[in-house]
Amino acid sequence: MFEQTIAASAARALKEFAASRGADRAELMERSGITPAELQDPDNRIAFAKYVALMRAGKELCRDPAFALHFGEAVDMTELSVACLVGSPSGTWADGFAEMNRFARLAAEVETEGGGDRFRIERDGGRLWVIDARTNPNEFPELTESAFARMACSMRRFLGGVEFLKAIHVTHAAPSYRAEYERIFRVPVVFESERNAVLTDDSWLAFTAPVFPPYVSEVLRAHAEGLLEKLERSKTTRGRVESLLAPLLHTGEASVAVVAAKMGLSRQTLFRRLKAEGVTFEKVLDELPRELALRYLRGKKASVDETAYLLGFSDRAAFSRAFKRWTGRSPRAALAPKAENDTAC
Repeated sequence: MFEQTIAASAARALKEFAASRGADRAELMERSGITPAELQDPDNRIAFAKYVALMRAGKELCRDPAFALHFGEAVDMTELSVACLVGSPSGTWADGFAEMNRFARLAAEVETEGGGDRFRIERDGGRLWVIDARTNPNEFPELTESAFARMACSMRRFLGGVEFLKAIHVTHAAPSYRAEYERIFRVPVVFESERNAVLTDDSWLAFTAPVFPPYVSEVLRAHAEGLLEKLERSKTTRGRVESLLAPLLHTGEASVAVVAAKMGLSRQTLFRRLKAEGVTFEKVLDELPRELALRYLRGKKASVDETAYLLGFSDRAAFSRAFKRWTGRSPRAALAPKAENDTAC
């Protein structure tokens, strides 16, 4: 069964946007079922169902029926995921779009028609359609609203106010806040269409996109490649177990019984599936804290004390002893820059 997920950075951006418009953060977290630990690492994956609950909690708490449109309008795509920062060395929108589409799963991993790319380009004479191929889009039209509003507003900012849209087509019915569509998109909007798509013209692909310096692009792409590889691993039983264990480590509830229940499996079935991959639950539980500790500290995503807490250690000293046993050095050494980087350039 395909499990839809979304980047923790995207969920955090949505939570902060809702909070900026008056929603209570604690209530947002409670209604969505998202824990603070899940948002600690921006590269973490959040169950898509929790993101849906967060979006709808934000809409209700902010008393804003057009909340998803406003989220897309206000929060730039580059704030959601590293996938939105990876561009093409050529600098054209055509190549940049292809690169971003390749990494789109890092932002939101959703089911698509035929299992291909989420966003697809279709040419029609001198016109060009950018089609969102997500399956069952009307189950969560808010994602269509936020994605299209973000695409329109981000591009408008990049192009210095140049209008590139010709029309917007969406498969859901016209809402009560239709006027907000007209204000944000500034082009005709067709509701209850056969597809979710943005219409522009062929010349859009020839625009020169803003690019990072080569070394920055290389770093971003390497990071995105690593995240893609990690996402692929998460489809294995071991990967799913690790993703469920990570937020449980600090609670003391990281047990095979809890993980098996969350996966809807019996303990015996979980043991068999892990064995088929050449690993045991105990081995996964033993190795995961080390992997997470290195990720948190090397990426400077958490302090030593925060890392100790997230991994379920009683205190800093206990964590430091474990880390030295794993790596032969102290957690503070892992945080320190490498010697070759200490020299001024």
